[in-house]
Amino acid sequence: MSAIDTSGHSVRRTLAVRAARLAAVLAWVGGVALSGVRGALAQSQAGASASGSVDATATATATTTADTARKNWYNDPFFALSNSIAACPQPLGPLMTKAEAEDDAHYRVERGTTCWLAHKCAKPNSYLYDPDIAAAIRRQLEGDALFAGTSIWITVQRRFVYAEGCAGAGFDSAALERRLLAIPDVEQVFVRVRPDPRGPLPYKTLSPAP
Repeated sequence: MSAIDTSGHSVRRTLAVRAARLAAVLAWVGGVALSGVRGALAQSQAGASASGSVDATATATATTTADTARKNWYNDPFFALSNSIAACPQPLGPLMTKAEAEDDAHYRVERGTTCWLAHKCAKPNSYLYDPDIAAAIRRQLEGDALFAGTSIWITVQRRFVYAEGCAGAGFDSAALERRLLAIPDVEQVFVRVRPDPRGPLPYKTLSPAP
């Protein structure tokens, strides 16, 4: 066998091994992501039809409510860093309907593994970093003077951090962005705050903004 043949065989074998490893990782990640939301969806469906004595109209109403109710199906970190402005509308954050959660399941697997495939993550899914990022944000920023007189919520999804809410006109958004970017493993930061909670908001809310 020539040196070229030997080299070609070695390359093909290496690619085959990598493909097998990738398939195994994607299967595992997909199973974790999908099993979580499917379990939550199954509980929602079971709750809608738990009692056999409920009439058809009540059952249909319960099912419709379950389908349209918004929940944090994937348990993405979502919490308030401050709450000084009572009139500030809460961001939508990771809350979604059952149908939205089902539609998003496949894309979460794809988005989550992109970081690993690009050799930018040691973990096989970028969503696995989110709990530690959220914990670090709480430790470093909760009660900080930067948030005096503000109402700001934090959402963490696949190493992206969203800071949304209301703050006075003098609030230093750039400083907040720098502080968040300094948290280990944070990839991108989006600061969306508004000085007037009654005006147009730069983020989605659970209920239509007044």
